[in-house]
Amino acid sequence: MKKKRKGKRSPAPAESPFPQIERAFSRVIGAFAGDREVAHGVGKSLGSKALKVNGKFFAMLSSKGKFVVKLPSGRVDEIVRQRTGEYFDGSRGTLMKEWVKLEGDYSSWVKLAKEARRFVGRGN
Repeated sequence: MKKKRKGKRSPAPAESPFPQIERAFSRVIGAFAGDREVAHGVGKSLGSKALKVNGKFFAMLSSKGKFVVKLPSGRVDEIVRQRTGEYFDGSRGTLMKEWVKLEGDYSSWVKLAKEARRFVGRGN
């Protein structure tokens, strides 16, 4: 009886810990498919989870699975007051006044990303 040879198998691709969030962010990316000024998948640390316009980030998916957008500080304050988002902590406890992180209510993400694109795209 011959023994079956076990070939080397390549490891299975890692599954995202946030599949529903990844799908929601894919819809955000798709909303900018026709916008030639928007770059997707740029930046070593952010990989494919960020959008840029004029070389500046305006929307991203954080490593913790939070959707983050750059908006005017007054708009960020409004979203935080409505309790639909939180100030984004870039690192080491520093809150960023023009960045807000959101979770849940994926239906608002495309709208907020478009708002962020307009804000950042005009040179802020």
